This record gives sequence, structure tokens and C-alpha cells, in this order.
Amino acid sequence: MQQGTLMRKVKSKSWKKQRYFKLQDDCMTIWYQSKRTGKIESAFSISDVETVREGHQSEVLQSLAEEFPPERCFTIVFYGRRGNLDLIAGSAEEAQCWVQGLRQLIEPRSFPLTSALVSRTWIRDWFQKADKNKDGRMNFKEVQRLLKMMNVDMNEDHALRLFQAADKSESGTLEGEEFVLFYKALTQREEVLSLFQDFSEDGKKLTLLELVDFLRQEQLEDEGTEELAMELIDKYEPSETARARHVLSADGFLMYLCSPEGSIFNPRHRALWQDMSQPLCHYFISSSHNTYLIEDQIRGQSSIEGYIRALKRGCRCLEVDCWDGPNGEPMVYHGHTFTSKIPFREVVSTLGKTSWGNSSSLPPPMGVSPPSSHPRRELVVLPPAVRGPRGQQVPWRRWAPQGADSPSTTLQELKHKILLKGKKIGRLEDMLDGPGDEAPDVSDDDNGAEAEEERRRVKVGGLGWGPSALQKDKESLAQVLSDCVVYCKNVSFRGFQEARSHSRPSEISSLAEAKARKLIRDAGNEFVRHNTWQLTRIYPSGMRTDSSNYSPHEMWNVGCQIVALNFQTAGMEMDLCDGLFSQNGRCGYVLKPFFMRDEETLFNPSDPGSREGPGPITLTIQVISGQQLPKVANSKDGAIIDPLVRVEIHGVPADQAHQETKYIENNGFNPRWDETLQFQLHVPELALIRFVVEDYDKTSRNDFVGQFTLAFANIKPGYRHIHLLSKDGTGIPPSSLFVHIRITE
Repeated sequence: MQQGTLMRKVKSKSWKKQRYFKLQDDCMTIWYQSKRTGKIESAFSISDVETVREGHQSEVLQSLAEEFPPERCFTIVFYGRRGNLDLIAGSAEEAQCWVQGLRQLIEPRSFPLTSALVSRTWIRDWFQKADKNKDGRMNFKEVQRLLKMMNVDMNEDHALRLFQAADKSESGTLEGEEFVLFYKALTQREEVLSLFQDFSEDGKKLTLLELVDFLRQEQLEDEGTEELAMELIDKYEPSETARARHVLSADGFLMYLCSPEGSIFNPRHRALWQDMSQPLCHYFISSSHNTYLIEDQIRGQSSIEGYIRALKRGCRCLEVDCWDGPNGEPMVYHGHTFTSKIPFREVVSTLGKTSWGNSSSLPPPMGVSPPSSHPRRELVVLPPAVRGPRGQQVPWRRWAPQGADSPSTTLQELKHKILLKGKKIGRLEDMLDGPGDEAPDVSDDDNGAEAEEERRRVKVGGLGWGPSALQKDKESLAQVLSDCVVYCKNVSFRGFQEARSHSRPSEISSLAEAKARKLIRDAGNEFVRHNTWQLTRIYPSGMRTDSSNYSPHEMWNVGCQIVALNFQTAGMEMDLCDGLFSQNGRCGYVLKPFFMRDEETLFNPSDPGSREGPGPITLTIQVISGQQLPKVANSKDGAIIDPLVRVEIHGVPADQAHQETKYIENNGFNPRWDETLQFQLHVPELALIRFVVEDYDKTSRNDFVGQFTLAFANIKPGYRHIHLLSKDGTGIPPSSLFVHIRITE
């Protein structure tokens, strides 16, 4: 066995230990051992790895940027709350070898059954977990243990029959291909085989014409169906002979149904598919609140990891709160609290490196909400990262096209730009045409009476601070910082009539969630109209010190573009956010429905009849089966889940609904429900569909197992698989649901 690759494992600027890292022969496990003692310290499975980041894309590696070049550095990011693994290779070539190798192993897993290699690797991983004595063989007792681990409560006689049928050598144990045979028998999909045989004349294959019939009748593919059928055979049929004859076997049919083309999510909508030439206010924008925090709002940790995670998740509006630090250097943290602090320079550096990735096609503009309390002159260090893509030294004001104060300024014109939201001296016209004589306007709606009172309740009542700590330092606003604010000038919201009379499209108002809800109740249509020409930002209540979230869909229902959430807190609210922005290339911008872009619209979310367009539609969902559902976290050894599926509709009030299936006792491996749920949607353009799997418990609250959320517009009808996500939004392959979707008017 080779010794492995010698790399530095880094935990802090001062903690750098050399370790040998090696990918095991199974291509599934990585271990690392101490250079000094030779002792294996730890091991992890490839299935635990979410992604690999190149360069200085972690807080620790950024602190070592002057010591080690980015070409030698990379970060392994794990699923869940496990800490990242920061590594420094001996050379750029070694780093690339590990980065590319790991990516090749982890990238196909989103749809594991589309790759024989990945499927076999996944099977081998289970084999190793159950092979307690590590002899490369598995007796029947170990097989029974494996079934428990895989969430299967199978009759012992049936399990023994499957075992004996796979034991071709009659040795009383399974090894190698024998275990693969056992696994195939275990995972036989009767519901898929039955569907296959409904369209196959001989029950063994689908001819090209039979596959075309299936695609047209069931999958509702009505364009280029024959070409699509040929593509699916070439891509998913494992037999070369069958491919040559243009037929699809049962295995190929299953692979297609488990593939991106067989997913409930329209694969065409994964890429950039919407019109990106509309005004900025015509889009929903993925937005975070206090992006630097990765824990609670009072004592939590501030970290650039918060920015990295948000940007990788598609967030396009970030928050940067700057305050005085040592020696006058600005620091980023939650003011008047005990959160930790990070230097402003590190935040700017991170934004410059992470904002656009490697894409040069259409990374849309990114909004940054900079200092709201201490607009210091030192903050003009922003320019190399903020002025232009890849450090382009161009003053922000020169980017403003003629008529920048008009709603005609489009997303396309602003691509590769960073927009600053903040206070401003004077008006935009003064900056474009020359200095004006108007007195400085440094109003900050985030610090209005309602927000200030909210802060007072939290900080005085909750922490026992005196009123003097709440006094604001009214420093003068630096002109050079003011000039950076073009499209997102903060203005206080004083009512829709006042906004129509005096506000401009280049301005933005921020509202606390409670204020927004009151406006939705009292003036829903006016709110929608307001958001057709001006940006509105919604932020969480100051009472949410635990970093909990409000439900964003009610804000989207009136067209609010910047609905800021605490990205660090998993739950239904972030599921909805991820579900909406998982489309359109995950660019963080989603075009609002046509009736929310018309300044004369009559739409009011409380009155679905006010929507222009066709009448209600009926969404029918047959929940057929589940596959390899995960166990509940921290469950007892041998515990097996009793899964049920709940389907939730999040949209306008008239469409809010949920229904659920019965629970299946003791079967998380291949439960069958065969239940039909039906919903009527009055405003499908605003509907989000959330599929939730739970472990039923008759004496306490059900436990979360997995979920998947998507916008109604992205649903593909027909027989589809839903690839489940964990509570924090990461994949849990190969867990999935199999459903049949119908949409009728």
C-alpha cells in the first residue's frame, strides 16, 4: 500500500500539521495519518463530501494567503454541520490531482442510478459498513445487520431466500459480484417494472416507437419526441447490443426515470431560461440577513464562511455591518451585541474572490448592504473588489447609463456589477450631472422609529443595557462612499402615496416583517403596484435573536424583491427560498409573474380573482413509492422509520394547503403508498410545492426525514422521481420519492 500524499492539515494560522492522505482502493474512503506517529487519525467516506473549493476559500486559508499560494490550497466541505477540512498540498499539481479526483467521485451522485460506477461504489460502501470482521465476505447474520442499517425490516425467510439465490458459490457467504446480485434483488422496483410492461409488447424491452408512446402519453413530451427517445436510449441503456438496436431495457428505463430527465424538476429550467433584460425591480432576488453571522444574533460567531456559503447558495444580496475597530480599522459584526468580529478587509477580499466564480456568461449584479451605522471614510478600500469585475478600476458612478433613475435600467446592463445599498448625499441626478446644492440626505429607513423601538425592546429588556448604549453616532457621510450608491439609495418608507409623489426607481425602502405584514393586510394591491417600479427589502424582526426566519412567500406574494433571511438557519423558510431560486441557473434572480410587473395591475394576493389570465388549475399528485430513505438523526441502533409524505402548497392565502399520505410501518427502504392527493391552485405562478417525508410517531412530534421544494412553474408532469434533500438543503443520495403528476385546467 502506498503511503499517500503528504499535505498540511490546517485548523488555524498557527496550527498546521503534516498528514498523509490516501484514497483507498475502493474509491470510497479517504484516511489520513500522522507523519510523526504513523497512526491513522481519521477517515471519511466520499459520500460525506458535499463539494471541494479551490484556493483561499475559507477563513483559515485566507489568513494564510501571504504564506501559501492559492494554487496549493483547497477545502473539503462536508454535508451537515461537520467542520470543513482545509488542506495545503506540496505543489499545485498535487492539489489539482486531489481536487479533480474528488470532484469526479462526488459530482455524479445527485442521480446515483445513472452511473454504474457510482451505483457499485455506493453498494460497496454499504458492504464495508456491514462487514464487521473485514474479511471481504458477508454471512447471513451480517446481511441481517445490513438490512437494519439500510432501514429495511424484512421477513427473515424472505431475506434468506434472497441471500441463497445470490450465493452462487454456495459458500454460505456473499462476496464481490454476489453481493451486487443480492442488492439488485433487494432493490427490484415492481412499480417501475409494471409501468415498463404496460408499454412493452414483449415485457422485455421498449422499442423506439413504444418509448415514444410513453414519452407522449405519460410524460407529456410533445416536441422532438423521437429525437428525445433516441437520446435517452443512447444515454441510459447499459447494453451496447440494445443501444445498437435502438431499444430500451428495463434497467435502462429505470436509469432514465432516476436521471435529471426523469426528475420532477424541469431540466431546462436548471439553466438560465428567463428573460434577463427586465428592470431590476421585476425580479425576486435571493437575499440574506446579517450574512456574516453563522449562529445566533447576540453571541454568535461572525465569519467570512457566512459569505462564502451564501454566495455558493446563489445569494445575490449580502449584508455588511461595519463598526470601528482597533486602530481605526473597520470591523464587521452585529453592533451592540456580543457577536465576534471579522476585519472588513477580509470580507471585501472574500467577495472579490467568490462573487462571480469562473463564469463569464451572465453572473447578474450582486447587491451589498454596506455600513448602516458607521459610514467611515476608511471604507473607500471597497473599490478594487467592488468597482468592477476582476478588479476593474472604474468609479461606480461612471457605470450608470443615461436614464439610470428610470425603471428601464435592466439586469442585463448591470451584469458583473456590485450594487451598494446605503445612505446617499443628495440625489442621483446631482451625481450624474454634477454636484448639487441640496442638503445631505442621510436618512436610513432601517433605523426608523419602529425598528429602533424593536431594538430597544431586545437590547434593553433582553440584555439589561442602558439607553446610552443605544445612542447613534451621527458621523458625517463620506462623499466618496456616497458616490458608490447609485441604484439602491436608502429612503424611509412613509406610505405608498408619498412614495408615488416623491420617490424614484433608484431608491429602496427597508421594512421589518411586522410592518410588511400590516401593509399586505391593509393595502395589498398598492403594495404590488409599488413593487413594480421600486425595490423593497424585508428583514427579520429584531426579536428573532435565535436567527429564526419568517415565511418569505407572503412577501413574494406582493412582489417584494429583497426578502432577507438568516441563511444559517435550516427549516421550511430556507427550503422555500432554495426552492424558488433553484431555477434559472441558480443565478439568484427569478422573474416575477407578468401581472406583478404591470404598474396598473389590479392583482391583490388576498383576492385571487384579481389575477389576470386563465382560471384555477388542478394539481394531482399520486405518491407511489419511496427509495432508500435515510434514518432519523440520532435514532437508536436497529430503529426503522415509519415514513409518510406530506405535500404542502405555499402561495397566496387561497392556495395555502397541505395533505399527507398514511404512514408505512417499518420500511424506510422501499415503502409503497399509492395514494392520490389533489390541490386547486388559483395563482399557480406564485405557488411553491414542498414535499416532506417524516417518520411517524403517535406519541410525539414526527421526525424530519427529507424534503424537496420547487416552484410550480418548474414541475414536469408525468412519472417522476423527487431526489430528497436534508434539513440544511444538501443532497442525501440515493433517497427519493416516485410520483405521478397531472396538471389540468
